[in-house]
Amino acid sequence: MPRWEAEGRDRVLAAVRASAGPLAGLAARDADEDDTRLLVTGILRDGLGYSQHDLTADYQITGEFAGYGVRIAGRLAAFIEVKRAAAGLSPQHLRRTEMHAASEGAEWVILTNGQVWQAWHLTPGPPAVLDMVLEADLLAGDGPAVDALFHLSKEAFKHHVIDGLWRVRAATSATSLGTVITSDPVIGQIRKELRRRTGHDVDPAELSDLIRSSVLRPPDTPRRPRRATTVVCGIPVGRMEDLAG
Repeated sequence: MPRWEAEGRDRVLAAVRASAGPLAGLAARDADEDDTRLLVTGILRDGLGYSQHDLTADYQITGEFAGYGVRIAGRLAAFIEVKRAAAGLSPQHLRRTEMHAASEGAEWVILTNGQVWQAWHLTPGPPAVLDMVLEADLLAGDGPAVDALFHLSKEAFKHHVIDGLWRVRAATSATSLGTVITSDPVIGQIRKELRRRTGHDVDPAELSDLIRSSVLRPPDTPRRPRRATTVVCGIPVGRMEDLAG
């Protein structure tokens, strides 16, 4: 492990442990977004290593959510939206921030209520697409919390650690796997094996359609939301929407 990562993880661990009591207190008294924002600012500074020059308040979003712009080496890399501590997080909370991120060229959107931190990757459109790549719960235990939250640190953005996590996620998504399975070379090999086993020569286009409709997404399987359901390197990561069908 490089020194910068070890030092960053130690700092994140200290912040996770220090925030446990205040987080519980904020949730218990249903603190508003201003109080939650103060705690989040402390975690960003003391845990994730951001200075006041890295966090741009000019991008604050008026209304229900308070936002930051995050700059890495002078480039706008992410937007952060803060929701009150006792509230649940929903993709619907990202609509305005998504528009800001898309217009400013930011690739990441972070949503948090202090306890739970979600990182969403923005793929430019039209239409723009948001996929949740990781979720960190600061009260879920030191190990899981630090492993996930470290990816949102200044060091992780600077060294493209979170980008690497996204590449793993994208490469193994249902969309990517479906594209490979229905590619001409793979379809050709499946035709040969079916012919060897059954003696039936299936038309390539018909075989591709059958795989898409009956194998990759059975007709009675509903479309799933983009939520974290798999684990990469011990970190819960999101599932891209299944577009194979």
